[in-house]
Amino acid sequence: MQSGPGGPGPAARIVQVRTESAPETERVAARLAERLRSGDVVTVSGELGTGKTTFVRGACRALGVTAPVTSPTFTIGHRYAGNPDVSHLDLFRFAGLSPAEWGDLEPYFDDAIVFVEWPEAGLAALPPARAAIRLEHGGGDRRVLALAVADDALLEGSEEW
Repeated sequence: MQSGPGGPGPAARIVQVRTESAPETERVAARLAERLRSGDVVTVSGELGTGKTTFVRGACRALGVTAPVTSPTFTIGHRYAGNPDVSHLDLFRFAGLSPAEWGDLEPYFDDAIVFVEWPEAGLAALPPARAAIRLEHGGGDRRVLALAVADDALLEGSEEW
């Protein structure tokens, strides 16, 4: 779990949630998204196929996004109209972020909630995350989600998730 630049920090509270299906993973994301506000950054980490985009899709739906939510691996980022707007970045192809690359990404952070998949490449440049999510395979469609947050209010009611 991240701490320091790009993460919620060493004092973050971490909650682990197990899901049995993609729709359950989306519901966890939706519960978190209901507590986010414009300007928040959420990092989403995990191996290939762990459901990072599924998680972001669930959050987007809760934030009023009706457009298809797909992985931005080859486009680097998507911006979705929502309440508030949502930016979805994927840094999988990056080894780090140069100042020029950061300049290309910076507009995604304006007046939006930002979800960053594969944030490891950008940790030195990314704004601090309000939440850092780590997804792991749990066998079949099951996933284990570790949610690290800087603000306990983001996890309110999480025992029911």
